[in-house]
Amino acid sequence: MIYLRSLLFNIAFYVGTAIIAIGGLPTLFFGRRAILKVARAWGWTSLWLLDKICGVKVEFRGVDNLLHQGCIIAAKHQSALETFALVTQVEDFTYILKRELLFIPLFGQYLKLSNQIAIDRKSRSAALRDLVQQAGAAIAEGRVIFIFPEGTRRPAGAPPLYKSGVNHLYAAAKAPCVPAALNSGLFWPRRTFLRQPGTCVIEFLPVIPAGMPHGEFSKVLQERLEKATNRLIDEALASNPGLAGNLDKSPLEKNGEAALPGD
Repeated sequence: MIYLRSLLFNIAFYVGTAIIAIGGLPTLFFGRRAILKVARAWGWTSLWLLDKICGVKVEFRGVDNLLHQGCIIAAKHQSALETFALVTQVEDFTYILKRELLFIPLFGQYLKLSNQIAIDRKSRSAALRDLVQQAGAAIAEGRVIFIFPEGTRRPAGAPPLYKSGVNHLYAAAKAPCVPAALNSGLFWPRRTFLRQPGTCVIEFLPVIPAGMPHGEFSKVLQERLEKATNRLIDEALASNPGLAGNLDKSPLEKNGEAALPGD
């Protein structure tokens, strides 16, 4: 049954995404705000399909901690789920994303014209300079910046592997940061077809104020995110031990592109 429901969801998700993308084409001529409304409609529609077809509900906690302008939201990244779920909670946002996404037909146009920040990860020093420049301008305009500190999806339970981009962004933007913990990898694991039923939680944690020293911010961000994420994973496993099969137990990866806090 999970296989069938996952198949139906994937079909509905991609068909729904295509319909919304095509139906939203006129917004490309009306500026960034209009495009972001399409993105939020896509997010809410995808959450509804996930709930009704696969039985995966998404619970948002700590919404009182959200700042709706001029801040950074640093989120754990375990699946594709949070990429569309997070946009439902903020009106004016910008994602830090990989440049390759700009080349996806139509989708890339939405990203460009809504002023999302695309980074060429092959050129690390140039990418950091570009990140700081574009994100600083976005913060000055009152936008919320979404960034995944580990840079890419990591399985639930995987050792933390934070990159330095979030530290440079925080220091340059001089903006507060809201950490966002989650357990989405238990319900929508990366590189798998199946969607496991249950309640996924995305929790916004207390604000880290602007102006912390570099090393202190890195430590506080990672400690808060990892502690809260582990708590959410344990909570989900307590109600559904079968989800343990989606946990990752591999040793800490070594990656020249990664920079742990304090680097």
